Amino acid sequence: MPAFIFFIMENIRISTAQFENRSGDKEYNLSVIEKLTEEAASLGSQAIAFHESSVTGYTFVRNLTGKQLLDLAEYVPEGASVKTLVRLARKYNIAILAGLFEKDADNKVYKAYVCVDRDGLVARHRKLHPFIHPDITPGNGYTLFELGGWKCGILICYDNNIIENVRATTLLGANIIFMPHVTMGTPSPRPGAGFFDMELWQNREKDPDAVRAEFDGPKGREWLMKWLPARAFDNGVYVVFSNPIGMDDDQLKNGCSMIIDPFGETISECRSLGDEIVTSDLAPEKLVMAGGYRYARARRPELYRDVLGRKHKTEQKVAWLEKKII
Repeated sequence: MPAFIFFIMENIRISTAQFENRSGDKEYNLSVIEKLTEEAASLGSQAIAFHESSVTGYTFVRNLTGKQLLDLAEYVPEGASVKTLVRLARKYNIAILAGLFEKDADNKVYKAYVCVDRDGLVARHRKLHPFIHPDITPGNGYTLFELGGWKCGILICYDNNIIENVRATTLLGANIIFMPHVTMGTPSPRPGAGFFDMELWQNREKDPDAVRAEFDGPKGREWLMKWLPARAFDNGVYVVFSNPIGMDDDQLKNGCSMIIDPFGETISECRSLGDEIVTSDLAPEKLVMAGGYRYARARRPELYRDVLGRKHKTEQKVAWLEKKII
């Protein structure tokens, strides 16, 4: 995109949220989404982003039967939850991004994330790399849409760990990539990984510093900050990261929802141990000042086109799941 295009874009104010969802309790989760949406709108935000599966909860789905999963899923945009999100977007005059499980006319289930505004559905992304349940169908394409004159993309959780997805979304024109997650605090071969200490969470009012140290250590934020800012820096884009706080089924999550600028700098971050939003003004001039903009323009695709396109057997394994799903 030519540099002069960025300078006719205006600043956009975005909020990102963290909250403790309840498994399968859409009514409760939507009530929290409304409360935080109202807060974001009162601050003048044009959009607010919530975490992966924020409408439904996430980790509990691994124990559902196929029928139970299908019953939990909804049509998009005809389902009740998306209609509620549209009503809230209209009420507070703000775009809302939130996650749920989607089903289609063929009873296929997808891990979906939607953006709605006062007029209805703006965009829907189907997770490209789902793993929480074997009956979930992977999405098969990238998602681009416009908010306030900015080109935006969506990649859900594991989608962002495959760096080609972030680069492709950027090359398709995204200036902002929304990255909803349910992450951190799970075992993996990585040194220092593991479940968070539940006792610390239960004692959080008496000793919040111990919880914060656990959340910020190698099980949590320390790991996140090894790679998440790199996605923003390498591609010269804004990253809007959303993640739950507290219990998600039997796993503890540490929030840290944040907005990262194209220099890889965190410009706002949730740091409380409860439901919270943070808000930032995104400035278009950073998009062309950042190194990622220059690096993308200096690419030589003829060198690696055939390398990236060669045959490859996909193998996706998640250490903390009992089943290894490919």
